[in-house]
Formats: sequence, structure tokens, C-alpha cells
Amino acid sequence: MDESHMNKKEMVNGTAVSRWYLIYLVVLMGLIALMDQYLSTVKTTAIPYILKEYSITASQFSWWEALYMIPTFFIFLLNGLNDIIGRKLAILVLILLMGFSSLGITLFASSFHLFMLFYAVVVFTTVSNMWSIPVTEESPPEKRARLVTITYILGLIPLQAILPPILINTLGLDWKWIYGVMFVFMIPVIVLWFFMRETKRYQLLKEERKKGVKKHHFFGLGAINRRDVRYIVMAAAIWASWLVTGFLFMMAGHYFMDLHHYSLSRWSLVLLSTLIATMIGGLAGGWAMDKIGRGKALSMGCVGLAISLSLMGFLPENLLPFDAPVAGFFISFVYSWIIVYVPEIFPTERRGSCMGWTTTTARVSYIIGPVTAAVLLQSFPKMDWFWVAAGLIMLIPIAVIALFKPYETRVKELEEIEEKR
Repeated sequence: MDESHMNKKEMVNGTAVSRWYLIYLVVLMGLIALMDQYLSTVKTTAIPYILKEYSITASQFSWWEALYMIPTFFIFLLNGLNDIIGRKLAILVLILLMGFSSLGITLFASSFHLFMLFYAVVVFTTVSNMWSIPVTEESPPEKRARLVTITYILGLIPLQAILPPILINTLGLDWKWIYGVMFVFMIPVIVLWFFMRETKRYQLLKEERKKGVKKHHFFGLGAINRRDVRYIVMAAAIWASWLVTGFLFMMAGHYFMDLHHYSLSRWSLVLLSTLIATMIGGLAGGWAMDKIGRGKALSMGCVGLAISLSLMGFLPENLLPFDAPVAGFFISFVYSWIIVYVPEIFPTERRGSCMGWTTTTARVSYIIGPVTAAVLLQSFPKMDWFWVAAGLIMLIPIAVIALFKPYETRVKELEEIEEKR
């Protein structure tokens, strides 16, 4: 490691955050991740209500969704704010966008296209993984994967299964409040945000910019190098594969409630068990990455997910409620690689921007996913081979890892990763 990187490492380690602040940071980012994950996945339960409210079919919804997802390619504008205004202010922008777009669905979605307009904004704010950056930058290297995945696991608290029955069945509210509840949730999160400090690494970056050691950049333009591009392409391919599979898995609510005639309450129990399994899967993924390495853990998760999804269309009726949690376990196991590896592989100077371009590139899946869902739903209305296709997609990341041979980051300092990757 050269002298400049050694000095950075010493400065960062010399001002290590306290244990209690790190706990607070994990909790705060976990709550933001919870808003993210809830808004990303509550569609699973909302779809039957959307189809009924606006008198459309599942395949029609998927085609329209593909069209409305086009603006989400501009997610790099949101991620890039981390490098321009800092981690703390960028996080605030994210919180406000999620909260107010959710309220928009509840108050103003009187027509299908108004719903899709606010829904597109909601989706734009999700899966940016901006909440992983502060934890990545403040964590000690030997615990980085576990702390980031703990943050992710907090985001998997199964509100998607708990809140809809309470809001709709118990309180008698309109189904749109399953989105609007996140506006209410936003308020205490903002209160907690006021106690957040800027990360040490970003503070050091600001000082280097003032001294002229580092240059200001906007969204990585002129700063991103060839190594960055290589990892952007690699990570985006893996992330996109996971997202396409995720879009298909979101049809589980339609599969269980409309094709297998599950009630909302019965489906919510399956969803609850699936979400609990995802929490366990995320924890297992973080542990595996710290023990056996990032690449091996990813490949293991992809194989498990491919098998569990492929079986869903052919298992006996009484086994379906058990296969869904297994698939949920491996979905989270694989995603733990994305939330850990993507932020740590890029330099601090352009971490937000590189993550933004990775997310933007991966968001081709926001078009491919709904189109794939529409084609598969039309081709396999019973959804048997639909699930086989979803499973096969998850073999793509294994091929990507074999082709790119990415640098192993396990237990390494961010400055060492920046130099040796």
C-alpha cells in the first residue's frame, strides 16, 4: 500500500467511531432500508387490489409497469448526491422522496395512470442502497459485511406482511394506505436523522478537495476510470439478474391468491414466513461472506435460489407455503452480496457516483423484468414454467463471477481495496 493510502488509513482509524454511535447508525440506516424494502416488496400484496381497482389484467399491468419504469434509469442523479452534498444530506433527500411519493399514491391516485406516476417515483427511490454507504464507510473491515447485512436485516422486518391486514381488514382503510403508511413512518426517521454525523471518510475527502488533492466532480463524470467501469458492468449484470428475478417473485401474491385462491390473511402468513426467512438469509449471507469470501457465498446463494424457484410451479399444493420461505432465504442471501460488495469495491471519492451508475445500468431490469413477467404470464398462465424461468436467470451471476474474477475484499480496509482491486 502506498504512502498516501497508508496516511488515509491512519487518519480514518485514528478517529474511529464509538460503539454506541455505530449501533445508532446501523439502526437509523436499517430504518431507511426498511422503508426501501417495504416499498419495494409491498407490491406483492398490492397487485390484486391494483388489478381490481383499475380493471386491468396482470400482464397488462406488467406492460405498463415496463413503460413507467423508464425514468428510473436516472437513479444515478440520486446516488450521485452522496459525492456532491455528502452522505448525510443525500440520505435526507432519499427519506423525503420515499415518504412524500407514498403519500401521493394514497391521496391522488384516482386513476391508473396517476397511480403509476406516483408508483414510478416510489420505485425510483428504492433499491438505490444509499443507506449502505455510511455503514460501509464507518465499519471496521473485519465486521463490515456483518454490520452492513445487519442493517439490511433490520430493513427486512416483515411490515409487508403485518401492516396490510391491519390497515385494510382491522382499520378498514383503503388499500392505498399500504403505501401511505410510509409517510407516517418517515416522521420519526427524520427525527433520528438529525443526530447523524457525516462519515469520517467523506470529511477527509472534503479536506482533500479544499487542498486541491482531490477534484470536485458531478456524478463521476471525468473521475470514473477503467477499473471503475469494469466493476460497474460486473456488479450491474449481477444486480440486474437479481432484480429481474425479484420482479418475477413479486408475482407470488398473484400466484397464491388468484391462482391458488389464498385469502389475504392466509397469504400474509406465507409472506410473513417468507420475510422472516429473508432475514435469516441476509444474516447467513453476511456470515458466509466474512468466512468463505464474497464470490463463493454469491455462487452458493444463486444455486439455492435457482433450485427453490424452479420447484415452485411443480410442488404439491401442501408444500408451496414451505417453498416460498426457502426462496426468500436465498433471495436475501444473494442480495447480501450486492449490498456489501458494491459499495466497498469503489473508491470513497466516487463511491456514490459509481453506485449510481451501477444502479442505473442494472435498472435495465426495470424494463426487462416487467416485460419478462408479461411474456411468461401470457405463455404460462398456470405459472409452472414461469418459476423455472425465474430460477434459471439466477445462474447468470455465477457465469459473471467466473468471467470477471472480481477482487476478493474479505476483511480488507477500503483503502487497500481501492489500491489493489
